[in-house]
Amino acid sequence: MPSKPEKLLLIDGNSVLYRAFFALPPLSNKRGVVTNAVYGFALMLLRLLKDEQPTHLAVAFDKSKTTFRHEYYAEYKGTRQKTPDDLVEQFPLARQLLDAFAIPVIEIESYEADDIIGTLSKQADERAWQTRIVSGDKDLLQLVSTHVHALLTRRGMTEMDYYDVAAIEERYGLRPEQIIDLKGLMGDSSDNIPGVPGVGEKTAIKLLSAYPTVEDVFDHVDEVSGAKLRERLREHKQDALLSKRLATIRRDVPVDVSIEDLAYTGYDSKSVAALFRELEFNSLIDKISEEMSVSSDLADTTEHAEALESVKFQRIEKASDLQTVWDELGSVVGCMFDFVSPDYHNADLAGVAIGSGHQAYYLQFGDDLELIDIRPWLQSDHNKVVFDLKSLAFALDAHGIGISIDGAWDDVKLAAYLLNPTDGEVELEEIVDRELHMRLPSIAKATEARDQLLCNIAVRLPSLFQQLENALIAQELDDLYRFVELPLAFVLAKMEITGFYVNAEKLRAFGADLTKRIAELTQTIYDLAGVEFNLNSPKQLGEVLFDKLNLPAIKKTKSGYSTSADVLEKLAPYHEVVAKILDYRQLAKLQSTYVDGLLKVIQPKTGRIHTRFHQALTATGRLSSSEPNLQNIPIRLEEGRKLRQVFEPTYEDWVIFAADYSQVELRILAHLSGDEALIDAFRRGMDIHTRTASDVFEVPLDQVTSLMRRQAKAVNFGIVYGISDFGLAQNLNIPQKEAKRFIEEYFRKFPGVQRYMEDIVAQAKSKGYVTTLMNRRRYLPDIHSRNFHLRSFAERTAMNTPIQGTAADIIKVAMVRIDRALRESDLDARMLLQVHDELIFECPKDELESLSQLVVDKMENAMTLNVPLKVDIAHGPTWYDAK
Repeated sequence: MPSKPEKLLLIDGNSVLYRAFFALPPLSNKRGVVTNAVYGFALMLLRLLKDEQPTHLAVAFDKSKTTFRHEYYAEYKGTRQKTPDDLVEQFPLARQLLDAFAIPVIEIESYEADDIIGTLSKQADERAWQTRIVSGDKDLLQLVSTHVHALLTRRGMTEMDYYDVAAIEERYGLRPEQIIDLKGLMGDSSDNIPGVPGVGEKTAIKLLSAYPTVEDVFDHVDEVSGAKLRERLREHKQDALLSKRLATIRRDVPVDVSIEDLAYTGYDSKSVAALFRELEFNSLIDKISEEMSVSSDLADTTEHAEALESVKFQRIEKASDLQTVWDELGSVVGCMFDFVSPDYHNADLAGVAIGSGHQAYYLQFGDDLELIDIRPWLQSDHNKVVFDLKSLAFALDAHGIGISIDGAWDDVKLAAYLLNPTDGEVELEEIVDRELHMRLPSIAKATEARDQLLCNIAVRLPSLFQQLENALIAQELDDLYRFVELPLAFVLAKMEITGFYVNAEKLRAFGADLTKRIAELTQTIYDLAGVEFNLNSPKQLGEVLFDKLNLPAIKKTKSGYSTSADVLEKLAPYHEVVAKILDYRQLAKLQSTYVDGLLKVIQPKTGRIHTRFHQALTATGRLSSSEPNLQNIPIRLEEGRKLRQVFEPTYEDWVIFAADYSQVELRILAHLSGDEALIDAFRRGMDIHTRTASDVFEVPLDQVTSLMRRQAKAVNFGIVYGISDFGLAQNLNIPQKEAKRFIEEYFRKFPGVQRYMEDIVAQAKSKGYVTTLMNRRRYLPDIHSRNFHLRSFAERTAMNTPIQGTAADIIKVAMVRIDRALRESDLDARMLLQVHDELIFECPKDELESLSQLVVDKMENAMTLNVPLKVDIAHGPTWYDAK
């Protein structure tokens, strides 16, 4: 067999570790050692060794903070923040990792890793070796040539952007050697390279397109268009030349090895596995095998093909053969239900793939084998691992099979969501790729050998879940998963199945009245504006408001004037037509989204709508709904509130019952902050907004005016969301100076709240995440961003997430406990809907008292805080009346 052509892989160790530290959530082993950066490094190494199969390999590190560049610019990298302690502690672990992989490490005093890579890649280029440079630093693009290509880390640690000469020209319109000229003109804030002030990437590229180098630009500076630009260029010529020099990678570093010395024959899987066990990288151990050594011949195989070959697959088409299946499978199995349509509300079931170990079966439903035949097994205590348990519970119920938490189920989707909450709803393929590093074809699109594909996935679900569960335990999220999210999946499925009855006749009548109201409002707007125009055209509306009526143009876009809702809110005091336009938009949305939308989704046979709850979507843990979204019915106008009149109980002698947490987020804030004044107000059952107004304005409680209370309410809820004085000024339409005084006075009266806000932001900066009272995490990668707006948003998110997320946890706990209590009772009452802090039920009139006691008890005792949780209840013949 001919030898493989030489291929050199050069990795920028500092850059990759730094990127991994901020790209991945903080992880630590049982000894408390933080390991996220090393875990990311390991992920990347496994992928690179698999994909690139280098014959030669090295990792370069910076030897010291001071390099030869500091000799001619002392401020080089002077603005960089101190390396986080949790990252510093991982550099020795990274060395252990590289030792285990038998990868050479190179570092040289006074030189950076870039310079080492530049020197070695030059040697390889001269020998016409294929070379791949891996880094997160775009400076290294200057090294790209015919034989030298770059892989820049992009998202996570396994996705990279590939750059050859053509890619650089397409991205920048420049040749690789011009990257140093680009940096010379635009500078680089991350390295404190000054460049020319006011010259960004776009301007720099334009200049270099005309004049190829920095020196050429200054030779032709008089020809540059724009007086200000010419002036800045002349004034900062020396800065530009210095910046180019700083950005230039040295390619003549005294490296004491040649590239031939970097031959790589693979790693010892036992050594790597031993280190992974020590670091508790359990999810990666399964990926280490002799076959994965880079000395093996894997070039012509794919991960998916290997997976298909490793699983025994058998199709079962007769109920009489089922006993063989149950005898062969273990106590923990993976299940992939084969629904013909991705719409689980209306899906036919073709079969189910189940498997464990290396054995899988596809149960083909037909005349000789029906879903009902496996009901005993579905309801048994065999542990069944699935993806998207809520949707499965709904779909099985639609086919006459009811399942419950007692049937021993686990959900890969929920586990992955808790570990990566900012990812939102992800498909199984993404989780498998991220956790098992297997690229699967689209399950939804698979047609050929679909049963075999599902079987191959099914056998891997138990080990995939075990991997996720280990991470849940390590992050203390296992109780949240096991006792809240998992049982909640069944509660939500039941609510979707039950649906909410809608009086279609009343809805049509409401729509007719709305159409009439919209027509009247449209004419009123025409009369006030003095002209008829298309109200749904932002362009025409902008012309009327800003050109004809001469209202102040608050915001402009590329296409003209902005007429967004926030702009119109600010313009409302200037002309009465603006408020009418806002009303028109609300009514138009009611008509199109809710009247027309609801009529389309009412089930003809039952008269009910079945919204879909999204359990694994929001970063805070809150539930959301869609198709239709019943959590977002506009209630600013009375018409919006009246829309709820069409939602009725199923039976004539039943009522709608509503239970709503009272100021739950402020109560959580009182608990988290430990502020004595806030705690005292809630314990004494005071109106918190009146109490706040009394304290902030320093007046007795009985002298608090409605305006004072309204302003105090805005401050109270604004504080929860980390509001700024600018934001409060906008909300209350008052001067920013006055808003700042309100906030300062609030913190003076409630010092514990200010202390909490400061402490939680500091915690976020230290750990990279914040948690709710039930340990639900939210990662904040922008908390260290140099971009002020990104960092500020992350800080506000740090303040709010523990509060909003805990509120989400509380109502989820309440829902699980209420559902259990209803099942154990003789009540016919049914939970229908969750809208943020509110639960909606329907029940017979004679159950109202019992239901009220049950619901209030479970909601008010869902979590123990330093202040009491309070629930307001109401009932009526419609949802509107219950509110």
